[in-house]
Formats: sequence, structure tokens, C-alpha cells
Amino acid sequence: MDRFHALNVFVKVAELKGFAAAARHLRMSPPTVTRMVSMLEESLGLRLFARTTRSVMLTDSGQRFFEDARRILADLEEAERAAIGSYSEPTGELSVTASVLFGRMFITPLLGEFLDLYPKLSARTLYVDRVVNLIDEGLDVGIRIGNMADSSLMAVKCGAVRQVLFASPAYLDQHGEPETPEDLSNRAIINSTALNPSAQWHFQTGRKTTVKRVSPRISMNTNDAVIELALRGHGIGRLLSYQVAPYIADGRLKTVLKPYEPPEVPIHLVHQEGRTVSAKVRAFVDFAAECLKSNPLLG
Repeated sequence: MDRFHALNVFVKVAELKGFAAAARHLRMSPPTVTRMVSMLEESLGLRLFARTTRSVMLTDSGQRFFEDARRILADLEEAERAAIGSYSEPTGELSVTASVLFGRMFITPLLGEFLDLYPKLSARTLYVDRVVNLIDEGLDVGIRIGNMADSSLMAVKCGAVRQVLFASPAYLDQHGEPETPEDLSNRAIINSTALNPSAQWHFQTGRKTTVKRVSPRISMNTNDAVIELALRGHGIGRLLSYQVAPYIADGRLKTVLKPYEPPEVPIHLVHQEGRTVSAKVRAFVDFAAECLKSNPLLG
């Protein structure tokens, strides 16, 4: 007796509450369905159904076995779908979301390379500076910066970033470089409401974390605007390290208070699918994770 086939027959009889209905659904003869269920009962040493001339009902033992059998068959189907997804060629449309600047700096170039590898695949992006619900927005993959809350999403860590304070060399020459967080009280602060809506900045001294509420000279709702104002010498800003890395590298901005930086925060690629992840999502997550992990700006 094919045990999995017998389980499938048993589950269908239980779901349709009849041998004849199950036989029609499975395109089998009613005697064959009856015989397979009887063989299954004999092998288990249990009565699975209470049969009358008018109805077929599960016994108590049959109900417990039905729940287990249905779960086993679902797991088998899921494993088969996962295996097929692992080896099939990515096709269809891949949808990806990230914050605006991260998307432009990192996801756009690697997405172009990824599409070159898979000509049957297309893609669309949603770059917004807010946390997007993948299910509600119908998206495949998201990039999340920060510690992951309890979630049903699958997550792959692909890097880390820090919160850094920065200013132009001209501003620091004129006003002096702050040596402690308390020195920020007499400096012009440019606050990003996208990153710090409450204007509360965290600092780390050894194992101790302190929170300082700053008084911004100006608050701006986009990170690009914060960078632009800092480049023009109008104060000290705070953003994530990757956002200002190009300006730090060419000397147009300088980081300050580095000894007081809070711990780095992780970057994750997230998706809503589990073991049955589609070929397009599996391929993109693997490709993007490798690219992002090797990027020195995200280490």
C-alpha cells in the first residue's frame, strides 16, 4: 500500500464526508477508495470512520488522525513546491521596496545587474522613507534598517550601519568641534525628522546609553535636505553612515563625536514567503545579500 496515496484518499473522504464523493473527486472507483481506507484502518489497528447507510463520520481516533494526516500532506506539498522553486528559472515581476536614498545608492545598481542575469524577469520598485507592509502593498522583498521586531517575515542580515554626526569643515573651523554631547547645546543642529522625529539623539559611553534632547535650529523632513544644509556650513546633522559616506570620503563633510556613537543597527532583506519561496525571490535575496555584504559602506 502506498502510504501517502492512502492518506490522501482518507483525507478526501473525511473532507467530503463520503466514499462516493471522494471517488468522484479523485477519479477513482468507489470500491478502490473503500478498499484503501480499509487497508489503512487495518494497518493502524483503528476504526477511522463510523459508517451508516446515510453518513460517514470520523471517529474520535479518526479525527485526530485526520488532523495529523492533513498536516503531513500539506508539508509534503510545501516541500515539493520549495524544491521546484529552488531550481526553476526566475520569471515574472519582482517587486522591491527600500528607503529612497538606500534604494538609489544600493538597490538600483544591483537590481540592474540582477535583471541582466535573468532576461525573463521584470521588476518594479517602491522607494519611500517609511516602513512598508509587504502584504498590503503586494511586494516581494523589502530592505529594513534597524532591529527586527517580532514578525512573520523571513529576514536575511546583509549589513549594518551606524548613526553618525557630521558637519562641514568650514562650520567646525568657525564654531569649534564638539568634544562631548553636552557641547551640542551651543551648536546649530539640523535635525532629520525622517530619522529623529522627536529630536532625541542617543549616545553611547562604554555600556551606558544616554539620550539627549536636542534643540534644532531647523528640522527637515528629507535626508537629502539635511545633507545639503550641512554641506553649506549651517550646522551639525545626524544621519545613518551610508547616507553621508560619499561626502565623508571626499572631505566635504566630517564626522564628530565618534566615541559617543550608539551601537550599529543591522540591515535585513525581508520577504513574506517561507519554505515555498519563489525562484525569483530566492534568487534576488541570495544575489542582493552577497552584493550588500561585500559593500564596505555597509560593514
